[in-house]
Amino acid sequence: MFEIILIMTMAIALAYPLGRYMIGVFSSEAHFSDRIFNPIERIIYRCIGVNPHTSMNWKSYGLAFLLSNLMLGIIAFLILKFQHVLPLNPDNIGPLSWDLALHTAVSFLTNTNQQHYSGQAQLSYLSQGTLIVTLQFVTPAMALAVCVAILRGMMGGRNEKLAKEGAERDLGNYYVDTVRGIVRVLIPLAAVVALILSSQGVPSTFKEAQTVTTLDQSSAVIEQTIPVGPVASMVAIKQLGTNGGGWYGPNSSNPLENPTPFSNAIETIAIVLIPIAIVFMAGGMLRRKGFTAMSFAVMALFSASFIGFTVYSELQPNAAFNELAASGPNMEGKETRFGPELSALWGTLTTQTSNGSVNAMHDSFNPVGGLITRSGMLINGIWGGVGCGFVNFIVYIWIAVFLSGLMIGRTPELFGKKIETREITLLGTLIVLPTLVILGFTAITVALPSLTGNSNPGFHAISQVFYEYTSAFANNGSGFEGLGDNTVWWNVSCVITLLLGRYLPLVIPLAIAGMMAKKRTVPTGVGSLSVGNVTFAVTLIAVILILNFLSFLPAAVIGPIGEALQLATTGVEG
Repeated sequence: MFEIILIMTMAIALAYPLGRYMIGVFSSEAHFSDRIFNPIERIIYRCIGVNPHTSMNWKSYGLAFLLSNLMLGIIAFLILKFQHVLPLNPDNIGPLSWDLALHTAVSFLTNTNQQHYSGQAQLSYLSQGTLIVTLQFVTPAMALAVCVAILRGMMGGRNEKLAKEGAERDLGNYYVDTVRGIVRVLIPLAAVVALILSSQGVPSTFKEAQTVTTLDQSSAVIEQTIPVGPVASMVAIKQLGTNGGGWYGPNSSNPLENPTPFSNAIETIAIVLIPIAIVFMAGGMLRRKGFTAMSFAVMALFSASFIGFTVYSELQPNAAFNELAASGPNMEGKETRFGPELSALWGTLTTQTSNGSVNAMHDSFNPVGGLITRSGMLINGIWGGVGCGFVNFIVYIWIAVFLSGLMIGRTPELFGKKIETREITLLGTLIVLPTLVILGFTAITVALPSLTGNSNPGFHAISQVFYEYTSAFANNGSGFEGLGDNTVWWNVSCVITLLLGRYLPLVIPLAIAGMMAKKRTVPTGVGSLSVGNVTFAVTLIAVILILNFLSFLPAAVIGPIGEALQLATTGVEG
């Protein structure tokens, strides 16, 4: 337990100054980082043909976001499909099938990194070290840019003092915000983390796979081929960018990705570092310290509760081993060098964010642990991903403000901007979207056993399918890896889920912020709703819980809750 407290304390302590730094990075005012990075950024703007001084409203900002993603997606698909004829392929790895190439391209394009392939065996160095790593830098920066634009919109836009009511508002420049997120935030942090991981023994080379002699020469296997590569650089951004896609198939449970207790602590901190920093950044950009305190308190309460439940769950024996082994914590699917506590911490944090990396197999968690990990993805706003997570949290705030306004008999408003019919209609779409997509695809897949490819019967089989679609929709990428998911059905259905779960939850809040920015600011009075107090925090927690309970409680009952009850009464797998 001491390690858990230490890791979380260090993450928060590092996130606060990072959040303060990010306020200056995305400010329109001069910042000390300008002297270092402006020359580099000017070269980038010239290369991509962008005028950094052009301002954008929400429509042009959203269009630039979507078009840039489309172009990147096409390039990613072509590289993956034709990697066998492209350079940096010393192990002569062949091309991916069309459906697997499509799924992989969309998965990394959406900052999800859901892997239906085994990294070291099916991707070349060009695909892994260049394409995948590039997407792991660019895609979180894109979502961070959208989050920054939404925060500007909530304050009326950068031209609020000059624009008339109803006039379009300046939400910034998408390309500038994205480039700054990459150059000033992600690359410096990733460079530091990559160096630390290299010092711990994580490979950092372009050499071909290494053949070594095994220690036990009496066995049938006397040689082993070990894939290497520029692993440290990929793992660094994998964690910092809430990406999650590992170099090796077993991800950070592989000792080459995560060799020591210190590397495990660094990678765990990296999962939540930027998401927590964005909470501090948001309050600074909105110029409301109370908003930061409320947001941090709500997220921290959820996070600590979920960590506690998961750690407790994994410290219990695995009921499937009842009377078959000595009693003890659930060590199935876990590395002995990390144990149940640090494995549970990682599993909880990686699903509270949209990271999705693993240092233990989530499919082997006890039912309560599995329930908590998927609950973190369903809420999708406890710390959340880089940018997209806080956008989801803002959606919950808008809904809570609307309901609070109805309860006190006033027109709902946030920071002086009224939330009216158009905004509520769009928010309603975001409320029902995950239910329709996740439950819809789960129902179809479970109803047709030839499609599922699951490795367990009964309740756990439903959990495997539900978890996969939840992971895809939440831009998470982790999985119950007993699932045989590299099929045309799984690849294509997950592509649809990935696209719906990424772009609508980012573009719709951007539209809402753009529409609210154009409204007249209502002066603050005694009847104005304060979002920085305990009362609103309690209301927000209730809204988050009620929305997710109403939508997904039945699915939990026939999944992990049913499994837990069955194991408690029979002590065997169902």
